[in-house]
Amino acid sequence: MDKFIDKLVDTRWFMKVVALILALFLFDSVYDADKELKDVNVPGQKDTEIIADVPVKSYYDTENLVVTGIPETVDLTITGPKSHLQPAKTQRNFEVYVDLSDAEVGTEKVEIKIRDISDKLNVTIDPQYADVTIHEKVTQEFRVDAEFNKNLLGEGYTSEAAIAEPNTVKVTGAREVIDRISFVKATLDLKGPITETITEEATVRVLDREMNKLDVIVEPQVIQVTVPVQQLSKTVPITIVRKGNLQNGVTINSIELDVKEAVITGSEDVLNETESVRVEVDVSRIQEDTALTVPVIIPDGISGVDPKTVKANIDVSITEDAEEEETAEEQEPAEQTQGQTTEETKTFSNLPINLVGLSEEFDAVLKNPASGRTSITVSGKSSVVQELSAKDFSVYLDLADLGEGDHEVNINVDGPAEVDSKPAAGKALISITQKEEA
Repeated sequence: MDKFIDKLVDTRWFMKVVALILALFLFDSVYDADKELKDVNVPGQKDTEIIADVPVKSYYDTENLVVTGIPETVDLTITGPKSHLQPAKTQRNFEVYVDLSDAEVGTEKVEIKIRDISDKLNVTIDPQYADVTIHEKVTQEFRVDAEFNKNLLGEGYTSEAAIAEPNTVKVTGAREVIDRISFVKATLDLKGPITETITEEATVRVLDREMNKLDVIVEPQVIQVTVPVQQLSKTVPITIVRKGNLQNGVTINSIELDVKEAVITGSEDVLNETESVRVEVDVSRIQEDTALTVPVIIPDGISGVDPKTVKANIDVSITEDAEEEETAEEQEPAEQTQGQTTEETKTFSNLPINLVGLSEEFDAVLKNPASGRTSITVSGKSSVVQELSAKDFSVYLDLADLGEGDHEVNINVDGPAEVDSKPAAGKALISITQKEEA
C-alpha cells in the first residue's frame, strides 16, 4: 500500500489535481461575492468630512488698527481621498485666516481662506466671506468708580466711598467704541452683613450710557477695592440723675464726673433721637465725701457706649441734726430749707455756638465741633436749677483781635449768676479767612 501511495504522489497529474483543490479552497475563503464594494479600500475613492468650529486667524496692523466683524470660528466641509482626509481631520495642520495686511480704515467684504492643506482635498468654508470694519486703534486712561451694595452693611454700620487701587486704568479699542464709554466700574461681589473694612479683587467693566458692556482691552483688568466700614456713633453728654432721699444733716455740695461725655453707637434713626445718656447716683446712703463707680445707662436701641462706667466724686457737708423730738410741724420747714440748699446738676444739649467780635474783613468757619453746637453742664441749688431752660444760656466764642488762620478759642457760657455753667469741651477750633473783594 505504501508503494502505491508513493507511486501516486510521484504522478504528475496527481499533483496538479491536489494543487487545483487547494486553490479552490483558498479562493472560497478570500472572495465573498455578497460583500459590498464599498468595504474594499479601493485606491482613489473619495469621502466627505465636516469639521466644525475651526478658529479663524486674522493678519493686520495690530499696533494701529482694530478689526471687527471677523467670525471667531467657521465650519469646513472637506472632500477627498481618505488617505489625505483623515490626517487633515485629526492633525489639523492647516490654517484658516483672513489677510488684512493691506486694509485701510473703513468697511469691506473679505474672503476667508485656508492654507497648508493637501491640494488633493476640496474645501468649502462656511461662511466664505465676512463684512469687516477696520477702526483706528486708541488708548485712553479712565478713572475707575469702585462700588458695592450698601444694603449689605450691618445694622448700625456705615461706610465711606469705596477706594479703587489703582484708581485709573488704560482702555484700548476702536476710536468709535472709546468715544461711547460712559462708565468704568469695579463692583465688589459681597455677602452681608458687612461689619468691618473689606479689601477684595474686582473686575473692571467698561460700559456705555445704556450700561452695555463694550468690547475693549482694559489694563489692568482686575484691581483691588477697599470698603472702609465703621459703626455709626455720636458723642453725647452724660446726665447725673439722683435717686433716693438724703439722710438728715447731709447736704450734697456737688457731684462731679471724671468723664462728662460718652460715645454711643447704634442705627442712624436712634442716634438722631438720642441727646444724652445718664448715670444714676443713689444719695440715700451718702454720709461723707464719696467716690462711686457707676454704670452709664443707655436708651433702648443704642447698641454700645464708651465708656461703660464713670467715676462720680460726691462732695458733701454734714450738719448736726435738730432735736430728735421736735414736732412734725417744726420739721417741715427744716425739710423745705434742706431741699432748697440741695445741689443739683443738669445738662443742656445741642446749644448753638455764637461767634462774636470778628472783624468785618474776615469770615470764620467753626471746624471743631463741626456741627457748631455743644452741651453745657449746670450746677447749683436744686430750686434754681430746676427752673432753668436752654434759652437761659448763651454759648459763644470771642474772636476779637484774631487774624487770618486757625485758632483754638475758649468756649464761653453766659447764664444766671446763681449757677455754675461749664461747656462739655473747653476749647473750639476756628478757621478765619480774608473776605474776597467784591
